[in-house]
Amino acid sequence: MFVGRDRELTTLNNLYNESIFQMVVIYGRRRVGKTTLISKFISGKPSVFFTAQEVNDAMNLRQFSKKIYSFFNLPESTGAFDSWNSAFGFIADKAKEKQFILAFDDFPYAASANHSLKSILQIAIDHSFRSTGLFLILCGSQVGFMENEVLGYKSPLFGRRTAQIKLEGFDYYDAGKMLSSFKTQDKVKLYACVGGTPQYLSQVKATESFEENIKRLYFDKSGYLYNEPTMLLQQELREPAMYNSIITAIAGGSSRLNEIATKVSEDSPKVSKYLQTLVSLQIINKVHPFGENPKNSRKGIYRIADNCYAFWYKFVFPFIPEIESGNGEIISDSVLSAETLPSFIGKPPFEAICLQYLQRMNVTKLLPITATSFGSWWGADPLEKRQTDFDVIAANRQTGQIILGECKWKENVSVRAESEKLINKEHLLSEYTERHYYLFVKTLMEEKQKHKDTTIVTADMLYDLFNYR
Repeated sequence: MFVGRDRELTTLNNLYNESIFQMVVIYGRRRVGKTTLISKFISGKPSVFFTAQEVNDAMNLRQFSKKIYSFFNLPESTGAFDSWNSAFGFIADKAKEKQFILAFDDFPYAASANHSLKSILQIAIDHSFRSTGLFLILCGSQVGFMENEVLGYKSPLFGRRTAQIKLEGFDYYDAGKMLSSFKTQDKVKLYACVGGTPQYLSQVKATESFEENIKRLYFDKSGYLYNEPTMLLQQELREPAMYNSIITAIAGGSSRLNEIATKVSEDSPKVSKYLQTLVSLQIINKVHPFGENPKNSRKGIYRIADNCYAFWYKFVFPFIPEIESGNGEIISDSVLSAETLPSFIGKPPFEAICLQYLQRMNVTKLLPITATSFGSWWGADPLEKRQTDFDVIAANRQTGQIILGECKWKENVSVRAESEKLINKEHLLSEYTERHYYLFVKTLMEEKQKHKDTTIVTADMLYDLFNYR
């Protein structure tokens, strides 16, 4: 099933229709759908799709040659190109005759096997490809490599790309399209526990309940997600043990550098380096209170960026011995209980969903303001003499307009009480003079629960954007 990616497909097709040389860089974490996006884009178009492997340069060049010869109906007996220079020269000659797409997937593998490949490609672009209609796609899962060695200013390829697409996981709304058979509250719960990675969402079975899916995927030794996070970590990093410890600490509630360092019993400078690596891999994020400058703010906290990783490190990783011994169902029953799961879903997954909702509503101009920045805020309340926060914020600093939201993933929310709490924080972020209040809840039990000064958004409304006014 192919869903979402409308903006990316539109970008690619618009570039293709220009019929001039293009070099598009597509990158993002593994399983996020890069290959699927490229396959959808090239469908029905003349194209060569080559995937490099972790093998030596000669073998990659040999396989590349086979793909090229096959596309141009040349016999395999022609033999492999003797060099990448020859291969790119042949492609340039053919691209002068007709437009076609060359998708080079897992480019980092080929570039690591031949450190000159980036320079060879740069020369081909400058002296041959630019005068053709070749549509070149360089794709890779190693985010750091793609940003530094392909897009970075020190790379021979710097300045050659005509577009770049950093592919992220689906937001809750597009993820919901892959979960169309489920009720809205189960869509929220599945997104909170599985995340927005298309490959993971494709493992969810429509014939099973939310609970059955989570048990099968996470708490069965043969489950697809049972050891997925740690397997990917081992592929990317040399010291998975320390990274496992750090992510586990964050999953357990440690969010600041000193807290994480204390939890893993390491010095803060050392832990800081590991955290930077995890941020570069998009496994964790460093977030700051709304309105603060990240460069000089001391209030930054770390959060796990992927819901799958957050769930796994909180509820699976600590109990691997028990699951291995056949007690996975006992562990899962505890995790999925009414006492445990709602608090995990409520913060931060449900808050992230609500923020994504505001961003989507803003794009379609269905908010009472036109927001230019989004986030959340936490800090000291000088009047109440205590710490407080706003779960979600959408604002326009130029117009002084702001939306302040509270997110409650629990039963029997008192709309009036929560609305009053929001409104009573009017002395905070007081530079915004036009204020709108939103309360996000599972469901609205009775119409009379509505509050005249607060917009109520239920789980059903989250998935009914364009019918909601």
